[in-house]
Amino acid sequence: MRAAGVRQFGAVIEPLDLPAPRRPLADEVLVAVQAAGVGNWDEFVRTGSWDTGIQPPLALGVEAAGVVTAVGDGVKDIGVGTLVATHSMPLREQGSWAESFLVPAADVAPVPPGVSAAAAAAAAVPALTADQAIVDGLHLQAGQTVLVHGAGGVTGGMLVQHAVSCGARVIATAGPDSADRVRAMGATTVVDYHQPGWPERIRAQTGGVDAAVNAARDGAADAAATVRDGGRLATITGDPPQPGRGIVVTAVQVVPNGPRLCHLLKLVATGMLTIEVAARSPLEEAAAALDRTRHGMHGAVIVLCP
Repeated sequence: MRAAGVRQFGAVIEPLDLPAPRRPLADEVLVAVQAAGVGNWDEFVRTGSWDTGIQPPLALGVEAAGVVTAVGDGVKDIGVGTLVATHSMPLREQGSWAESFLVPAADVAPVPPGVSAAAAAAAAVPALTADQAIVDGLHLQAGQTVLVHGAGGVTGGMLVQHAVSCGARVIATAGPDSADRVRAMGATTVVDYHQPGWPERIRAQTGGVDAAVNAARDGAADAAATVRDGGRLATITGDPPQPGRGIVVTAVQVVPNGPRLCHLLKLVATGMLTIEVAARSPLEEAAAALDRTRHGMHGAVIVLCP
């Protein structure tokens, strides 16, 4: 099986020739990958800092979309030939940067009409992350004011759109190059996070936002500074500050969830959530795709197409 990944943790990404996947167990499905997402999190897998449960040689990738080619005996609601998307961790055999991806049936969602395999694959991790931060971490309600810190990236954009879909008023931080795009997603105010003292100004102008979600590296403390006493903070960057002023702090690490992904892909189909696929690359260009992603794609994504 053609794949792209590493022969040891920390090594360069290269094409791999791996054994074909085994037959699915009772709770599994086998997906012929049409598109696999590329994200900053794949660098954590490459270096071994995110434990996937598998040792190298290892195909990278934790999200994909493709056609189901085989199902386990216990799988009743997903048939062969169905176009599905998935985020799956821990890995059952290999990652999604490959011709086939073996995953639990509970992690997959049908791709609705009008959504491409590339968009579905690229949306899986960012959309689930946003959903788990906004719904589980913040318990965001209609009419509340929420800060999204780091809204210029892919996941940051999903956070803005998801908060808007919940009926919240969104204040976002982004660089000047991303400000117009973030406003178009529904943010009522976009603040340049390069400006000194921006958290204090937001808190002074709003009396403190009801909730904040941080998607900026090392940015959770700044996001917390905008929150009113007794509010909520969720951070997706693994840097939760010490709780204070009665603020409830939640560190969010995305977990697979097929039914929730199904709901989110329906939002993509209706245009309430959007994602821009900037490039479709072959597996042989996986290293360059991850390098481009790590250096910033202005809110767009690259997918690998075996």
